[in-house]
Amino acid sequence: MIQQNSISLNDVSDGLLNYLKLLMYSDTRIKFYHRGITLITDFMKKNEWVEYSSNVCSHYVTSILEGNTYESVSRIKKDFIRVATALLEYQTTGAVNYRSANKCLALSGEIGNIIEDFLEYRHRRNFSRDTIGANRIYLYRFHIFLETHGIDTISQLSQPTLLKFINSLAFYSKGTIHCTLCSLRMFLRYLNEIEILEKDLSYLVPKDNYKKEAKLPTTYTKDEIKLMLACIDRGNPKGKRDYAMVLLAARLGLRASDICGMKFSNILWDKNIIVLIQQKTKRRIELPLLQEIGNAIIDYLKYGRPSSDLPYFFLKLYPPYERLAEPTLHSIVSAYLKLAGIDNVMDKKHGPHALRNPNLYEIQTFCKKYRLNAFSKLKKFGFLFYYFSVLNHRNPIKYHYYFSTSC
Repeated sequence: MIQQNSISLNDVSDGLLNYLKLLMYSDTRIKFYHRGITLITDFMKKNEWVEYSSNVCSHYVTSILEGNTYESVSRIKKDFIRVATALLEYQTTGAVNYRSANKCLALSGEIGNIIEDFLEYRHRRNFSRDTIGANRIYLYRFHIFLETHGIDTISQLSQPTLLKFINSLAFYSKGTIHCTLCSLRMFLRYLNEIEILEKDLSYLVPKDNYKKEAKLPTTYTKDEIKLMLACIDRGNPKGKRDYAMVLLAARLGLRASDICGMKFSNILWDKNIIVLIQQKTKRRIELPLLQEIGNAIIDYLKYGRPSSDLPYFFLKLYPPYERLAEPTLHSIVSAYLKLAGIDNVMDKKHGPHALRNPNLYEIQTFCKKYRLNAFSKLKKFGFLFYYFSVLNHRNPIKYHYYFSTSC
């Protein structure tokens, strides 16, 4: 680990920029980080500070906020704050918490090739694509950490190196730490099983006490959903597409992955039903093709969808006309919720998943009004089971956490 206050700011900043290059940050983003570091350097000179520390970072962030809240400042100021915290994080741990969903997680060199072999091994054992994708993300972070510390062969792995990597996870969430440790433990066992490592080093990976529990979901009232839908301009192709997608989320509770992956074959027009295999649960479901949804889809197909041979309903607006991605749908829903002027929207979940729970708001309100423990009334109020079945959760009992908290 890089010890804080042991090296100059220039050395730390050079190390951070090189690290970001390994993470395949764009040249434009790297230049922005360089600009942000220059501002920090000027700030330190002005205040006659030599060492960069958490105290300096705190004062710098305070100077940017100028008495305002983080949520209220501009995007550019938030980015400059991100540079300051990333610099401190790298100085402290030798790594940076980053988003990698839209980045190509290229694994190269001896270690990268062995990780690819491990992922292929997991695939042959019939692990799901999502599970293997998660393993790739966590082991990619491990791979990058090793590269930044000059380790490019498995034979160079050692106990101190593994412990440094584990220590660098401190800035991540408990769930991410748990999943990273699990992936690393399995990878180390694999290395021993195929005799790349003579000794099984998985014993060095600690077992945490993380237990995943259901969180109280974000809810929006029916009036708020109505207000959001009214903000969508259906006079153009984008509005027609967005309106149909938002309806599928708000009325039928479909997940973003199922909406973006919906094909022409999934709608049986003669029977007025939607039939699909859920991407998350791999279960087949049938849902009613509500009239307003059917009309919205037809309007989009006739007057909004680009001409394409792709089997998917919802496409990008500009060439190449590819299937719409889930993160794009999240941004679309978030934009309309903000446009609708809904109170405290930034303090809630504001993607398509949050629209899956409008009826839950009504149930919670009902329970509070009559002081009912909804979980104990499940058998009596059959509509709750109907609600669970519509949302297609693997385990309906998980909602015990929601109701025990809110009712």
